[in-house]
Amino acid sequence: MSIVTRFPPSPTGYLHIGGARTALYNWLYARRHGGRMVFRIEDTDRERSTEAAVEAIFDGMRWLGLDWDEGPYFQTRRFDRYAEAIGQLLDAGRAYHCYCSRERLDELRTTQMATRQKPRYDGRCRDLSGAPPAGVKPVVRLRTPQAGEVVVADRVHDDVVFSNDELDDLIIARSDGTPTYHLTVVVDDLDMGITHVIRGDDHLNNTPRQIHILEALGGTRPVYAHVPMINGPDGKKLSKRHGAVSVMQYRDDGFLPDALLNYLARLGWSHGDQELFTREELISTFDIEGINKSAASFALDKLLWVNQHYIQTSPIATLTDASRPFFTAAGLDESAGPALDAAIEAQRTRARTLLELADKSRPYYGWEVTLDPAAAGKQLTASALPVLEALSAGFAMLPTWEQAALHGVVETVSATLVLKMGQVAQPLRVALTGSTASPSIDVTLMLVGRDRAIARLAHAMDWIRNPASPTSSA
Repeated sequence: MSIVTRFPPSPTGYLHIGGARTALYNWLYARRHGGRMVFRIEDTDRERSTEAAVEAIFDGMRWLGLDWDEGPYFQTRRFDRYAEAIGQLLDAGRAYHCYCSRERLDELRTTQMATRQKPRYDGRCRDLSGAPPAGVKPVVRLRTPQAGEVVVADRVHDDVVFSNDELDDLIIARSDGTPTYHLTVVVDDLDMGITHVIRGDDHLNNTPRQIHILEALGGTRPVYAHVPMINGPDGKKLSKRHGAVSVMQYRDDGFLPDALLNYLARLGWSHGDQELFTREELISTFDIEGINKSAASFALDKLLWVNQHYIQTSPIATLTDASRPFFTAAGLDESAGPALDAAIEAQRTRARTLLELADKSRPYYGWEVTLDPAAAGKQLTASALPVLEALSAGFAMLPTWEQAALHGVVETVSATLVLKMGQVAQPLRVALTGSTASPSIDVTLMLVGRDRAIARLAHAMDWIRNPASPTSSA
């Protein structure tokens, strides 16, 4: 059997974390088994569906690198097929027209709730005989079996049993003839040959209804795997304050797509104790049996840890391409500083996001540097003045600005003034970058460059002599 999975988002908003994980699991399962993934846009909710949301979903899928083998299909372009299926059910006696008014249904619901009954349709029109009411546009309801049970053989939750007497006759077509969600989903899965339905477990209670429609149409059940939801770290439903934002927001916040995919894969699935996977490893190891039964908890710190790993280990060309937009947005001009790959290589072990990577690189582009008051107050003291004077003189005498020679100047000043390397390097670091944190001092000197280094040392010495002078150099 050829495996066919599907990802069918509704374009009523952006692609969020939960949707991206569902897409990933379907993609991984299809890829591992040499199958196909169908991409389907479930846009029958015309009031809430927007073209902007469709594009946002496309953008998210493309950024994550989750390609599809068929589609995208749009449900709004398949209304003729749904009408055909509804007609088939009516002709076979598996569905019927219901003429009950909204007022009657509201009254029925009120009465049932007052008597502590489960609100449900009472089947009044199920076996209606005689002429239908004049001037009433009926809905179409599925003739749900009234006895027996449906056993959903779920690959995550095992067998889940639903009694048919708990289910009423579902509306499958509205009074204007448009199909409802359950009908369209089942017809699409049937027509597209879906063999495995991997989706959130908020759809588990929908499954017996969809099975009834599927079997009434003569179809066979796919394999079901309902994935537990994602909660926030407080155990509550994931919300924007937890991180339930657009996938593209993670891109804009400086996350790498492979890092986000790695994190999402592990957010409810495990393969032994392994935490970090290449994309190829995910494809070769993903299986439904590894999906956890309990809800996963989203943790931003863990995602940042994973992203930091990818920043540290990605090929420098890949990392440079991904980082360039962040350097541009930060106003860091590559022509006014070191080559971008050099700055990134020097900083990649110190940043958790590409935003941080760009921000930490500010001292190496342009002429201005701002002294952090706390760092300057601690390191740029009167005792540091002879250190900076000796360093400035030593750097000025170098015929070439090379890392080994720069390191030699720092060592010579340290030995001459009988100071530890840190007592020389830290004042120098603050003078060069404005802060006490940077790559190794000789790498920092290379990134800053000769002319800027000499100018910033002069500014730092002026600041020591006159602490009231501006903290920013230009």
